[in-house]
Amino acid sequence: MFAAERRQLILEMVRANGAVSLRELARVVQTSEVTVRRDVRALEAEGLLDRRHGGAVLPGGFTRESGFPQKSHLATAEKTAIADLAAGLVEEGEAIVVGAGTTTQELARRLARVPGLTVVTNSLLVAQALAHANRVEVVMTGGTLRGSNYALVGSGAEQSLQGLRVSRAFLSGSGLTAERGLSTSNMLSASVDRALVQAAAEVVVLADHTKLGTDTMFQTVPTDLITRLVTDEPPAHDDRAVTELQALADQGVQIAVAGQSGGGTGGDPVPAGRQPRRDMPLPGPRRGQVPGAGPQLRSATVLGEQSPGERARVADLRRR
Repeated sequence: MFAAERRQLILEMVRANGAVSLRELARVVQTSEVTVRRDVRALEAEGLLDRRHGGAVLPGGFTRESGFPQKSHLATAEKTAIADLAAGLVEEGEAIVVGAGTTTQELARRLARVPGLTVVTNSLLVAQALAHANRVEVVMTGGTLRGSNYALVGSGAEQSLQGLRVSRAFLSGSGLTAERGLSTSNMLSASVDRALVQAAAEVVVLADHTKLGTDTMFQTVPTDLITRLVTDEPPAHDDRAVTELQALADQGVQIAVAGQSGGGTGGDPVPAGRQPRRDMPLPGPRRGQVPGAGPQLRSATVLGEQSPGERARVADLRRR
C-alpha cells in the first residue's frame, strides 16, 4: 500500500471512530507502528487530525464519542484482559453497579459466574450479558434510552439511583487523566455516571491505554474519588501513557495492569485468573479507608515498600 493510500485509510478510520490507537491503525493498514506514527505525524502537520497518547483523534482538542459499533471493534484484546482482571475483584453475594460501555459489557460476561451477585446497571448490554445467569440478580434503572451506547440516561435514571448503596461501581469512559479523572463526551451519560458513583463505597475505572491522557468534555469521576484503575500495558513507545499512570498512582489511585497474551490487538484473550505481567506501584490506603478492606488487586505493590526488583522494573518502564 502506497503512503497516500495508507494515510487516506488512517484518516477515514479516525473520522469514523473519533479516536484510534496506533496499534489498531497498524493492524488495519498492515504495517508497523513506526510507519503509522510517521503517517499520523504527516496528517497532523496538514491539520487533518491530532496525535494523542498512543493514537490519533479528530482535530480540535477534545475527542468526540464513537458509537457502539465502532467502539466494539477497538482494542478488543485489551478490553478482554482488563475484564478478566477486574472480575477478580467481585466476591460472591456482593451488590455492585456497572456502568455503560464496551469494556463493562466484557466484565458483565464474566460476572455471570459469580453466585449471589446483585448488579445494578443502566446499560442494556450489561443486562443482556447477565440475562441468563441463574444466580445473578439484575436491577435496571429507569430513564430514556440513548441508542448510540444502549444506555438509559436522564432524570429517570438518576432518580432511580437515589438512596442506593452498593460496595463498588465499575465504570468506563472516553478519557482518563490524572488532572481531571474520568470523563465522557456526552452530558447525559456523565450525569448518570456521577449518580452511579454516589451509590458506591468505592469506584473502579476500567480503561485501556488509548484512553490514558485523553480528556473529553464532561467530567464523571474526579481523580480523588477513583479507588482503582484496571488497564492494559501501554506500548513501549508510549511514554505519556506511562507518565499518566504514574501521576494517577501518585494521587492515590491503585493501579493494576492486565497482561495480554500474544501482544497487539489480535492476541488471544487472557484466561481468567492469569496474573498481570506488570503492576504499577500502588499507594497506601487513602484517608479514612481501612487497610486491607475489600478484595485487593493481584500482585499489588505498595508505593514506598517495593522490592529492588520491582523498583528496577518501574524505572525501566519510566525510561521506555
